[in-house]
Amino acid sequence: MPKAVVLGGYGLIGSACMRALAQSGFDVVGLGRSHKAAEIADATAQWIIRDIPTISVAEWREILVNVDVVVNAAGALQDGLLDDLEAIHVTAIAQLAQAAADLPVRVIQISAAGVTEQSSTAFFRTKARGDAALMSSLQNCVILRPTLLLAPQAYGGTAVLRAAAAIPFVHPVVLPDAQIQTVHIDDVTAAVVLAANGKIPAGTIADLTEPEAQSLPDLIARIRAWQGWPTPRVSLRLPGVSLSATGRIADLLGLLGWRSPLRTTALRVLSDGVRGDPKAWDAAGGPPCRALEDTLRALPSTRQERLYARAYLALPIAIGVLALFWLLSGVIALFDAQRAMAVLEDQNAPRWMIAPSVIGGAVADVLLGLAILYRPWTKRAALGMMALSGAYLLGGLALAPALWSDPLGPMIKVFPGIVLALMVWLLVEDR
Repeated sequence: MPKAVVLGGYGLIGSACMRALAQSGFDVVGLGRSHKAAEIADATAQWIIRDIPTISVAEWREILVNVDVVVNAAGALQDGLLDDLEAIHVTAIAQLAQAAADLPVRVIQISAAGVTEQSSTAFFRTKARGDAALMSSLQNCVILRPTLLLAPQAYGGTAVLRAAAAIPFVHPVVLPDAQIQTVHIDDVTAAVVLAANGKIPAGTIADLTEPEAQSLPDLIARIRAWQGWPTPRVSLRLPGVSLSATGRIADLLGLLGWRSPLRTTALRVLSDGVRGDPKAWDAAGGPPCRALEDTLRALPSTRQERLYARAYLALPIAIGVLALFWLLSGVIALFDAQRAMAVLEDQNAPRWMIAPSVIGGAVADVLLGLAILYRPWTKRAALGMMALSGAYLLGGLALAPALWSDPLGPMIKVFPGIVLALMVWLLVEDR
């Protein structure tokens, strides 16, 4: 049985490639840095848990023993807390190519349509340098460059498109001059399987894309119709300055571990257009990729699809509201601690508990408000918010029971915050 190793095997493309290769008769091993992500993607698969850029040439040679095919589906959109584009897209590929140069192994590189070393984004430039490093060191390789990927799973840019299409009552008109071509995930995995089986000539560099392009607003409108939403009542043209501000905010959040598909790199790629030319793929003997209408027809559009799109919109709002609420409640209490303590004094709470309760609670509020913004701590911060809210409710019952009957309902209003924190805890996935 031929053996294949898939780098980034728990990602959107990588996991689909692992399934397709296994169905085609390959013994498949996934490679990635997160054991938890690998278990979630496929607990029954074989995995090598390593941080790909740290693998040396000698270690690659050990990994590649008896391997027939390597598929590189690993990548990152932009430099961030956990991602280094140069290391992932260039250094790792150069080391892999050097190790594979003298071995009977074919390397299939999943790149991106339109990459050049003169591109406007570091993502495209590093991808292009990685492709060049592979081609210069290794003869038995195939480089596949998909356009905008559409799949049953929503991830990255396609998740944003789904969310934009699900905005109630409004059709966002954004980057109206951007021309976008798409490709179905099954067309990409079929191309990988053909290349893995040696049916695509070595040295092939080919875009994987539908033949025609559409504007970004038209693409969003067609996805909205596919999702089954009613025709929007308003078309809202978003100015370029709002997109620039969104990208800069998303970049800042990237420093906190959030891999937002709205970072400046993604917006610049969309602004430049996502275009490909299927001629090289046709010349290599590959089957044509399906058009957008056929892609949407082949993808399920269910209630789960619509709920996901709306939840994707709601989640960042929920996190932002919780962060603002907890930060403000803590800061206000710290700046006006005497007034806050007076509330407990009026309720005849024990004097020795008043100052520690107010100051300690305010500091905890601020810390939780900051912690929920840091991606690795978001779920734990949401749990902390629920726990501290419960402590406030119990403390109020013990120390200031009259607050429960206050006509303004300060204690009752804690419950919506608990539910909002619970929603965040349920919706945020661990990485």
